[in-house]
Amino acid sequence: MTKLGILLSGRGSNFQAIADQVAAGNVPAEIAIVIANRPDALGLESARERGLKAILLPSKGLDRESYDRQLIAALREVGVEWVVLAGYMRLLSAEFIRAFPQRILNIHPSLLPAFPGLDAQHQAFDYGVKVSGCTVHFVDEHLDHGPIVMQAAVTVANDDTPESLSERILVEEHRIYSESLRRLLTEEWRIEGRRVLFSPSIG
Repeated sequence: MTKLGILLSGRGSNFQAIADQVAAGNVPAEIAIVIANRPDALGLESARERGLKAILLPSKGLDRESYDRQLIAALREVGVEWVVLAGYMRLLSAEFIRAFPQRILNIHPSLLPAFPGLDAQHQAFDYGVKVSGCTVHFVDEHLDHGPIVMQAAVTVANDDTPESLSERILVEEHRIYSESLRRLLTEEWRIEGRRVLFSPSIG
């Protein structure tokens, strides 16, 4: 069974959605560890309530490379094969990315390459877009940049607020993150340039 390592910095709602799908047998994987870099990350308690190994590895005061070496060691100690970012609010170092090549996933609340970075939903709303959404992508050394696995579009309604738009995008995030994991673990795929190409299911 493929071992997942979840990294989070906050409430971890995407982690919880993935954990539900793992528990239901829809994602053929085991969550080997959940790591938070902030002591107030509510996702840690959620993980412990599920009986998962969950640890706090504080990042405050540490440079990226030093902290990431600690992360790599903690993940390798439990045999993690795939790293899943679930609201993890730090950029990963090149060393970390090399440690898990094409095995680090992130989800971003916009249709990349539009609106990378923080508060993407507010950026999209303020820009006046008619369609926003979310993107599951592989992580590389650049912010919100790696090859795209899946996207979901969300129409912006006339009466939307940034908050209501964010809530509807989050529903799609929960859906496509687990679906992306399921497909990557059960289907043949390859990366050509920036494109993630799937073949028919092998599972």
